Amino acid sequence: MSVKIRMSRGGAKNRPHYKIVVADSRMARDGRFIEKIGYYDPMLDKADPKRVVIDVERAKHWLSKGAQPSERVAHFLHALSLGPKPEIRETPKKSAPKKKAQERLKAAEEAAAKPAEAGAAA
Repeated sequence: MSVKIRMSRGGAKNRPHYKIVVADSRMARDGRFIEKIGYYDPMLDKADPKRVVIDVERAKHWLSKGAQPSERVAHFLHALSLGPKPEIRETPKKSAPKKKAQERLKAAEEAAAKPAEAGAAA
């Protein structure tokens, strides 16, 4: 059984509230979980201590048992010095502008640079 430490969404539309739970990876996001170890309220200010609350002892326990944190939960755990800093994923190359769009951008940059050169020469 693969165990994950992840977030389960609650709250109303446009007012999210998350529970930080330990769950079997095969269960649905908001479905059955093994244990609730904290919560995250993104509506609060970043400086507010109640924004992220995690039971450190239980988190250590589950990490020692081999539970894998999700990317966002890994950031929270790193802030509490419970794990290494997670890798920042690169933007996929698939989302980069295509060939014609890159040519248009290059042409626009050259056109913007030419009047600046002409103004500097005068």
